[in-house]
Amino acid sequence: MATQMFEGKGHAAVYQKYRFAPGKELQQTILTYLQEKRANPAELVVDVGCGSGQGTRFLGEHFKKVVGTDISEAQIQEARDAPSLPGISYLVCPAEELPFKDASVGVLTSFTAAHWFDIEKFMREANRVLKPGGCVAISTYTVDMSVRYGNCSDELTKVFRECWDLILKHSHDRLKLVLDDYKKIFEALPFPDKKRITDIFDNIPMTVASVVGYMESASPYQVFLKKDPEAAKSLLRDTEKRMLEIMGVSSAETPVEFWVRHVCVLGCKGQ
Repeated sequence: MATQMFEGKGHAAVYQKYRFAPGKELQQTILTYLQEKRANPAELVVDVGCGSGQGTRFLGEHFKKVVGTDISEAQIQEARDAPSLPGISYLVCPAEELPFKDASVGVLTSFTAAHWFDIEKFMREANRVLKPGGCVAISTYTVDMSVRYGNCSDELTKVFRECWDLILKHSHDRLKLVLDDYKKIFEALPFPDKKRITDIFDNIPMTVASVVGYMESASPYQVFLKKDPEAAKSLLRDTEKRMLEIMGVSSAETPVEFWVRHVCVLGCKGQ
């Protein structure tokens, strides 16, 4: 069964507010692959571990019927409450027990979630529900982000990573799959026709407040918050203050560039 880390309503609300949609380069990588494999248009696209629906809404712009699934009722409620296109719907279910018929899904995706799944069971389920010729796109952003603003990008990134490293000390063991660039997930994908791309870079438009909010939404921060609420909150307050001082601005709504690296595992089921 999947590891459950995003169950609480409060965490789901923070997740919806601060998690970002797949960046343009990642989007293009996936769409180009699906075009190459003639998987587009697909009659049914399923986004597994959809959280509050950021990736699902991207898919809804390109496919007529998209179903987002997640094990967390709170996350699914956040997804349902957000504005979205009419072809999108959401279901609460485990990644390893998808309520779809055999060979009924054209495209199966997962954005920054697969490391929480029982990989072996999920891959069996993906193989079961995918049509012959159907495609899988499983991606994550990595932990080596950077923050850029004017001529102080290096100093800004240093402060961000100091905070981020302290938060990551509270990480679950499953984060090792991310640190390994989804190598084990790639190896577990049961299709010979597959590839793994590890150098997709995206500039996500953010503000100082949303960069700090992103860290707040991370599961290791939520673990830290439960262990030592005052220390956790103080860390984010101090980091925001340091970032603003470095930038020479007073507003946490000041725009910055948040650069992320994506890893994407792509595969196509044989006919």
